[in-house]
Amino acid sequence: MADSLAPGIAVVLLAGSFQGSFLLPSKWMKTWSWENYWLIFAVTAYLLCPWILAVATIPHILEVYWGASTQSLAIVMSCGVGWGLGALTFGLGVDAIGLALGFAVILGVAATSGTLIPLLVNPPPNFSFRDGVLTALGLAVMLSGVAVCSLAGRWKESTASGKGSRSYGQGLATCVASGLLSACANLGFAFGTEISSRARDLGAAEHLSGNALWSLLTLPLFFCNTGYALYLLQRNGTAARFQKPGSGLRTLLAALMGVMWIAGMSLYGVGARKLGSLGPSLGWAILMSSMVLVSNALGLLTGEWEGAPAGARRRLGQGLAILMLAIAALAWANHARGG
Repeated sequence: MADSLAPGIAVVLLAGSFQGSFLLPSKWMKTWSWENYWLIFAVTAYLLCPWILAVATIPHILEVYWGASTQSLAIVMSCGVGWGLGALTFGLGVDAIGLALGFAVILGVAATSGTLIPLLVNPPPNFSFRDGVLTALGLAVMLSGVAVCSLAGRWKESTASGKGSRSYGQGLATCVASGLLSACANLGFAFGTEISSRARDLGAAEHLSGNALWSLLTLPLFFCNTGYALYLLQRNGTAARFQKPGSGLRTLLAALMGVMWIAGMSLYGVGARKLGSLGPSLGWAILMSSMVLVSNALGLLTGEWEGAPAGARRRLGQGLAILMLAIAALAWANHARGG
């Protein structure tokens, strides 16, 4: 059984590596405002790549959608709207409190809500009380890791260029809201099974059928994020920065962010299906935790925690260790159930 579980976990962890690092290129775009690179990222990640992927891997893609029920399409699109707002506040939250801490808070909240809701609304067959206890324990461990990471980041209150605790508090609140809304991504994946089933019936490979969902789920993300970015470009007068020297390279870096993001989501769909009936719940928790680990490692390597007190660094390390334990616990819960 461990042999059958390992490939799914490996693919989800790879997906988490892409998702946890997709914002890294933004560190080389300091002469651009957030709205400059986010506009290009949103067009690439939420519009171009998902549809290119869907057309390339799903035969008769339009027929898949035309034959789906109105209810399924409405659920998926509604989840996409929630996810779109979550993605918007994601960028703002990480910009406010940093890559490492922002990912820890957002993804910890998203992991918990995105894991529990599918289990409560549509529990897998033969999901026992023991399974529920094991899953709850794994999520409790994960939340404690997020809490420790959040406490580690409080040193920023007194060092964030005089912004003070109010700025930190607002950024933290934005990240919590983003985490709740971002869970809609997994809800759309979990409750959009009619669409992925139609894709398989019309010739799509089992492990690629989720690509029919991402193209729909990301449409609201595209409209939410590009609309807000365009508004900021006009309000702040930052559109002129596209004309500055080096904008070509920065455009490529922003597009690379989009490619990395959709690669992670597509791989998550593949890995979750390999994990069996609990894939959309436990697979999501593993994805979120691995994203926290990767983003924090990159945050440390790129100097985000330079100058942090020794106690803050120690708490961050403790939080990351707890998150690693949570990944192992959730994987074992799925294995103990029989995949």
